[in-house]
Amino acid sequence: MKNTLILAFLFTASFASAESTVTLTGVHNCCKGCTNGITKAAASVKDVTVTAEGRTVTITAKSKANAQKAVEAIEAAGYFGTSDAPKEMRPATSNSFSKPVKKLTEATVTGAHLCCQKCANAMIEAIKGVPGITENTVVSKAATFTVKGEFTETDLLAAMNKAGFTGTVK
Repeated sequence: MKNTLILAFLFTASFASAESTVTLTGVHNCCKGCTNGITKAAASVKDVTVTAEGRTVTITAKSKANAQKAVEAIEAAGYFGTSDAPKEMRPATSNSFSKPVKKLTEATVTGAHLCCQKCANAMIEAIKGVPGITENTVVSKAATFTVKGEFTETDLLAAMNKAGFTGTVK
């Protein structure tokens, strides 16, 4: 009985202390400002370490819940990446493509990360690939930008995500 209790305790303790690692790939990270923004976004989450190297961000946390919070914080800061996390750990972002296709002639995007001209140029390139967009107001350090033309919200968000960005379309 005593051995069973010890084994049960050790088994439970090993799960309680198991680290959780999530890797995001394809994240926009063109400069030190981006790298700092990514790590700063997750800094408020307890027991989390984040490294951003190139377009890959690795999140190591003491729990799955904290790893998920870190991913959500990074996305809230305007970055996007494809996650290797189990489905239940992936946040439900505003970029959920299960929404009905919404045709737009103008949209304002908030929350996208645009810390420098390289970021702005990458966003402009991403937007150029969206069928129907004819104008944009993307500039570095802007909190928002506007796009005009005849396009869908889904296409706009997909192009931003592919470039490693996220944001909210209004």
